[in-house]
Amino acid sequence: MFVGKFNNSIDSKSRMIVPAKFREGLGGKCIIAKALDKCLTIYPVDEWEKFAEEKLEILPAGNPQARKLKRHFYSSAAECDVDKQGRLTLPQELKEYAGIEKDLITVGSNKTIEIWSREYWTDEIDPETEEVMNASEVAESMEQYGF
Repeated sequence: MFVGKFNNSIDSKSRMIVPAKFREGLGGKCIIAKALDKCLTIYPVDEWEKFAEEKLEILPAGNPQARKLKRHFYSSAAECDVDKQGRLTLPQELKEYAGIEKDLITVGSNKTIEIWSREYWTDEIDPETEEVMNASEVAESMEQYGF
């Protein structure tokens, strides 16, 4: 399970250090793809395979919107190795999509990891409390989704 938030950066070779808490869950390989928000998602290979089989491959081939959705994920996906120092290289196209230039935030999201540019992450949170949602929003969402 991936949980927590870490401040990080990329080096001149577009490499980021995967937080130590996350490395074991990735093994030596992962898939990085565009997320729905302006961030990237790192999938352990087995989670990517489940996502592809259970979500993407069941989409109706005759539906143009479903085909676009599949293209969104498959065309942006890149297989990456995690080296012995715990680094992985972010592909240029994905860095541009997520607005990552130097500083980034790595966020655990249960079975996957999100990578945000620090700027985009800051746009997502309340600058005074540094929270993604305030207590009322959390309560409303919990009620809406049956918690």
